Amino acid sequence: MFNKAQKMIEEQKPNNSTETAILPMQCYVQCGDNLELLKSQPNESVNMIYCDILYGTGRNFGDYQDLKPIRSEIESHYLPRLIEMKRVLKQNGCIYLQMDTRINHWMRILMDEVFWYDNFQNELVWVYRTQGFSKNKWSEKHDVILFYSKSKEFIFNLEAVRENEIGESTQKRWHKEITEHGMIPTKKNGKVYWNSPYSPPRDWININALPQAHSERNGYSTQKPKELISRFVLASTNEGDVVADYYMGSGTTAKVCQELNRKFIGCDLNPKAIEITKARLNGGQ
Repeated sequence: MFNKAQKMIEEQKPNNSTETAILPMQCYVQCGDNLELLKSQPNESVNMIYCDILYGTGRNFGDYQDLKPIRSEIESHYLPRLIEMKRVLKQNGCIYLQMDTRINHWMRILMDEVFWYDNFQNELVWVYRTQGFSKNKWSEKHDVILFYSKSKEFIFNLEAVRENEIGESTQKRWHKEITEHGMIPTKKNGKVYWNSPYSPPRDWININALPQAHSERNGYSTQKPKELISRFVLASTNEGDVVADYYMGSGTTAKVCQELNRKFIGCDLNPKAIEITKARLNGGQ
């Protein structure tokens, strides 16, 4: 597989175009094959990529047909797309790919080969609760997000994603300081130091999946919460940056980017996904 990936990378025809007509638009969405969109994009034109990819369940979800859990099929689908994703990503950019445990081991191998092992940053885990539990094994209630950078110099906004964990006594004692400065003072050797009261983010995220009656729900079967995706966008981009989602689905990434003042490029094969996304960008949740 390593030789195959390297050969494809070497044979890749870079798009050296300086055409950026779609980039100044706040949100650009396209119905079609994501590989075609990727090939049309200029080199290093995207700050961050987030994709809730095809999980390899082999199921028909109504909104889309998933890939079969066959390694050769997974590799043939993702390898050319990952190579293009690396090309369009800026040098200080990052990529987040979300999946479950069916294919994360295969995807990790592909990502190591394309983005390089040394640029692997985290395997994040999204822990959630939904209906239905197994009686014969541990219940499967988490997704995996593989987080890679393109280089050693990448954006990570720690202060934007600190976890809101402050003890009740600390809140009461330093309420004014936390409200005014977002920090608490500590004294050492006669000097006052200001420190964040919030914990750095851990590599597991406990956010509930969207219940059917939730106000964000828009009828797309595999919709993800805005709260989840916003953490990645806040961590790895700044205002005005370009975020891409090539498996757009319900358009949550697009909506998050609109709310956080990021530019967005996305596509999906399903016309329903485009319709839902445009409705969300025009005032929906």
